Amino acid sequence: MQAEKVSVSLPTTLLEFVESYKASHQCRSRSQVIERALELLRLQELEVAYREAAQEVDPVWDVEIADGLSDETW
Repeated sequence: MQAEKVSVSLPTTLLEFVESYKASHQCRSRSQVIERALELLRLQELEVAYREAAQEVDPVWDVEIADGLSDETW
């Protein structure tokens, strides 16, 4: 994966957390800690999007795709 270098300013408390996490989880760098955090944030956003999409499913669609078949075993 190609990476681009960026500069990030963090409050002291967050930087201390990054350093502590890096040490306790054997991360190679602060960047790896930030990458893990952003990946978790991205996954969290995806979960919300999937949950919202699932609520938009039309219950009538389930009946239509069943095509008159029942749950009985053949």
